[in-house]
Amino acid sequence: MLTVMTDRRFRDSKGFTLEDYWRPSVAVDTAVLTPDPVEGLLVLEVRRDSPSGWALPGTFLWEGELLVDAVRRSLRLKAGVEGLEPHQLQVFDAFDRDKRGRVLSVAHWAAVPPERLANRFATETRLVPVDRPGQLIYDHPKIIDKAVENIRSRYENEPDPDRLLGKTFTIFELRKLHEVIAGQDLDRDLFRREMKEKLVATGEMSKGTRGRPAELFRRRGRRSRANR
Repeated sequence: MLTVMTDRRFRDSKGFTLEDYWRPSVAVDTAVLTPDPVEGLLVLEVRRDSPSGWALPGTFLWEGELLVDAVRRSLRLKAGVEGLEPHQLQVFDAFDRDKRGRVLSVAHWAAVPPERLANRFATETRLVPVDRPGQLIYDHPKIIDKAVENIRSRYENEPDPDRLLGKTFTIFELRKLHEVIAGQDLDRDLFRREMKEKLVATGEMSKGTRGRPAELFRRRGRRSRANR
């Protein structure tokens, strides 16, 4: 008995399948940001075999792989960093961004406290200020700029939305963190007024710090804030 094979692949109005269309390569690149009280906001870079020598952690997307899994793979294998929760940032698709060919980069970013990067590859990575990233490959400086723009927007009106501080903190500690993110000093009284209504006093005082103990706060949940 003769069996007739039927092609059940999707075809568009012109009769083309998805495989008939040209497809660019897809990569992921990630700006991992972390605050430093002296150096300011820092970005993680990895060593590369290129004239510039440094780049953001990145890799090409594998078949059957999710973007977020490609990000985690590149951070683990190239930087020795695990357990981050990356966020999609923007697609960078300039025709001339990669001399190797047509490559789209789905850029991501993550913000972490310094201790989360303690086990990174010491000789293959570095942390540098976001405003002095050095000479990088491709359009990685633009990715850093976009990531910084994003995190600064997030921190304008919300107290430490990325949980870079612990569960409890003083207003002073919160302001210092926001100043690192903003890249500038913030008005002390104005900051306190704007942020205090979004915090809940714990009834406890700070310990083991210089000067007088200060009141400790925690972030107010969205539901409790909406019910005020």
